[in-house]
Amino acid sequence: MLCFHGYGMHGKQFLSLEPALGSKYTFIGFDLFFHKETKLHNQSLAEVKKPITKKAFAELIAEFCAFENIDRFSVIGYSMGSHFATVVVEEMGNRVDEYIVAAPSSINPGMLIRAFSKYNLGNKLLERFTQSEKALINVLNFSKYLGWIDDVGRNILYKEIDTSELRFNLYASFTYLRLFETDEDKLISTLIKQNIRSIFIFGKRDAMYPPRIGTKFLKKLNKAEVVILDKDHEMIDKDFVAALAGLLL
Repeated sequence: MLCFHGYGMHGKQFLSLEPALGSKYTFIGFDLFFHKETKLHNQSLAEVKKPITKKAFAELIAEFCAFENIDRFSVIGYSMGSHFATVVVEEMGNRVDEYIVAAPSSINPGMLIRAFSKYNLGNKLLERFTQSEKALINVLNFSKYLGWIDDVGRNILYKEIDTSELRFNLYASFTYLRLFETDEDKLISTLIKQNIRSIFIFGKRDAMYPPRIGTKFLKKLNKAEVVILDKDHEMIDKDFVAALAGLLL
């Protein structure tokens, strides 16, 4: 099981799954770009503005799997990590057994991520904002006022802007998602054609990525399994583990 964590987290986010599911899966958690020890060889602003392509990321995963002698695998992604898990399915679907996404921003990333990653003006503004802690706090508060993020999302991001390095990492993380927008038709076609089991997990109280964002998308996947937990955005806990174990064992 290849694991892709949420923003501000790290590769051990899904470690809690091991006691319940370790007899069936070997969990491999990656520290995603600009998190923990995963850095570019050249972390200049110019390089960060050249985001990785889906194909290039899939090639990295393929190289890793070849090194570890991994043929087939499942993927799980939470929030930001759902974009990375989705790219793996889109590009390497013939090797994937299960596709599991929680708080799946890959379905609908919302205005904040779209504005700051996809659109040039928004990305340029984010670059300016990340040069000042006070400016970024104001952006977070304004985004919360507009309903683009909730208290939980604001607090997650707020903890990641204490230093200039953390603010740079925030900018870089948003920018690197620029080319990771889900190709909905390709994803659905791959899930169906490759007979990949798909599980979507939502928090009933998650204001950022509530269950309703999947309504239209999930209608196109007859076999998709949907789990709605009585949680907000922060949902990776014992209840999450119990729900997933009940499905996978």
